[in-house]
Amino acid sequence: MKLRRFGRSAAVLSIAALALTACGGNGDEETTDTASNGAEENGGAAAASGNLIGGGASSQEAAMTAWTQGANEANPELTVSYDPVGSGSGREGFINGAYSFAGSDAAMDADEQSQAEAICGPDGVFHVPSYISPVAVAYNLPDFEGENVNMDADTIAAVFAGEITEWNDPQIQDQNDAELPDTAITVVHRSDDSGTTENFTAYLNEAASESWTYGEVEAWPSDITAESAQQTSGVVGLASSTEGAITYADASQIGDLGTVAVGVGEAYVPYSADAAAEAVASAEEDAEAEGAVVLDRATDAAGVYPIVLVSYHIFCHSYQDQATTDQVREFGNYIVSEEGQTAAEESAGNAPISDGIRDAAIERLDAISVQG
Repeated sequence: MKLRRFGRSAAVLSIAALALTACGGNGDEETTDTASNGAEENGGAAAASGNLIGGGASSQEAAMTAWTQGANEANPELTVSYDPVGSGSGREGFINGAYSFAGSDAAMDADEQSQAEAICGPDGVFHVPSYISPVAVAYNLPDFEGENVNMDADTIAAVFAGEITEWNDPQIQDQNDAELPDTAITVVHRSDDSGTTENFTAYLNEAASESWTYGEVEAWPSDITAESAQQTSGVVGLASSTEGAITYADASQIGDLGTVAVGVGEAYVPYSADAAAEAVASAEEDAEAEGAVVLDRATDAAGVYPIVLVSYHIFCHSYQDQATTDQVREFGNYIVSEEGQTAAEESAGNAPISDGIRDAAIERLDAISVQG
């Protein structure tokens, strides 16, 4: 399909005016007029310039580096700043007007969507599934000689709930041919509100509800004895320095840690971008969050890796000024373009979105308007 082009000449906007608020609304008539004049010069299509500010999921950090660089190369007058503060803080910053878009590993709930109307207007927000990646169950176990540790869903849940405390526990050993050491297990989890935590516990809740009784949560349950760190880099760093540690993290950032092959049906499936994409291929649309998807995390389909993170970019349907509207359209369209998805895949190893997701995203992005 034909995608939006990014190499058009850009109108010169006032970056100082943009800095007054991430979502616009500065009332700067000169900026608005300049953008309008630029649109006229380009045959009615407004070009983007200035600094677009977003924040949120740290899982997207590697991909975001590729996206911001690629969008700037294609649109030299536009720069994008992204703060990887975590999904919860990203959504909060978006609602409070600190960011013009949020990166989030979880869709906004109904209350958040309602709050966002203060910034976005009555049409509210929409979600673009832009980053699909397996969540690896990663461990630091140098004495294990197998390629992967095999665990089914109930075993993973029991480990993270603190019910299994040694690596050679019979429930683990019986699923593995290679001998496991008697090393103590140290669970490492995210200390910040995290979409990765929400995706991981959604899997535990759906696939192993008898062993995991804490539900789907964004903040790790406080009554489980465990170690914690902030953001993806924090849990990976702590697990990497703690022999016997086990954690969960976006697979693109696990470094040299070993990984669990997850029991699905009659087989154990190692993480891969392709296996994660298979989980998303059968996903249903979320009736409560526009653009979001609902996964079947308890699947027993062959070749599917069920612990999947679908990370979104959250945008307003309308912004308070033309400048921000143009910035968001251009950047959003670059992210979902084949070029943008390829750049992210090469940088982070994630799975590219499907043509269906791309088409729906472009339709919503191109329809973003200016309030008033």
